[in-house]
Amino acid sequence: MIEKFEKIVTFVKEQYPERDFVGLHEPVFIGNEREYVLDAIDSTFVSSVGSYVNKFEEMMAQITGAKYAVAIVNGTNALHMALILAGVKSGDEVLSQSLTFIATANAISYVGASPLFVDVDRDTLGMSSSALKSFLEQNAEKKPNGTYNRLTGKKISACVPMHTFGLPCRIDEIGAICEEWGICLVEDAAESLGSYYKGRHTGVFGKIGVFSFNGNKTVTCGGGGALITDDEELAKRAKHLTTQAKVPHKWEFVHDEIGFNYRMPNLNAALACAQLEQLEKFVENKRNLSSSYKEFFESQNIEFIAEISEAKANYWLNALLFDNREERDAFLTYSNSNGVMTRPVWELMNRLEMFKNCQADDLKNSIWLADRLVNIPSGFRV
Repeated sequence: MIEKFEKIVTFVKEQYPERDFVGLHEPVFIGNEREYVLDAIDSTFVSSVGSYVNKFEEMMAQITGAKYAVAIVNGTNALHMALILAGVKSGDEVLSQSLTFIATANAISYVGASPLFVDVDRDTLGMSSSALKSFLEQNAEKKPNGTYNRLTGKKISACVPMHTFGLPCRIDEIGAICEEWGICLVEDAAESLGSYYKGRHTGVFGKIGVFSFNGNKTVTCGGGGALITDDEELAKRAKHLTTQAKVPHKWEFVHDEIGFNYRMPNLNAALACAQLEQLEKFVENKRNLSSSYKEFFESQNIEFIAEISEAKANYWLNALLFDNREERDAFLTYSNSNGVMTRPVWELMNRLEMFKNCQADDLKNSIWLADRLVNIPSGFRV
């Protein structure tokens, strides 16, 4: 087993020969980042108003193919806002996946709703359309004003699948099921900027899509998020709510509803614009790395998670599978003790104290993956 681990660690280090310690996913600033940030500072517009905020929104709309993009302070807040715009109310339920980052479930909680956890597909790591279909057929019923959970009597008002590690899930099938049941589809595309499914960018399949620009993402601005939509009224309302619901006026402070301080600052937007200019380069670099990994792990008879047919992934984080949890944990210990940062997948949401009583299906694939999956270094190769 140690010999197997040593080969993996050696190969990973060969991909990053200039580093003594190989991090999981470090930011890289090789474009106009310094120039744009200094320009924002010189302009004195460093908060939520500034030319780079506008430019960022234009670039995000162009990149994703959405009609509108709204700059948000981070991805979690963007998802919170998306759920508000989707009409999720306190006491409602929202379909999601247990194998996800905590932000997905947290945002559902922010609006006073409860998550319903359905299983993922092993090949995409994202929500399983067949599991979603089965869950609804077994637990839900349609009423004139929406879909309700027969067990709890609560309205199921939205569905939030995630494109895990930048690997597109079968989002078209999920969308069709949501449409059939009258459930609003909100895409958690936080990790998938630069990923496509059937020729369309992730995030555009639902009513609203959400992206993150956290420090460890493919494109980063330290913090930062974005919300995209084709609905003009939703985009206008998103901008209004995220600027404290302030009614425009030269000097008066009038707010017409409860709002949020969720707009992205111009300083972050300046950094984001410089990073977005390099998105194609970043994704190409990461896809080349994933190809090298895929070829190596196939030669070692180790399963590497690759994009499915008709998907083009950004491979934000590369993932491989071990035979069981014992081997997984042994590799995590070995690699992290020998100069290579690796991580398991997140703890399943239904195993966390605050979500342990939420309704879920058997989650058999989620549990199977959680026992075996490890993320390996996936950053930019110079």
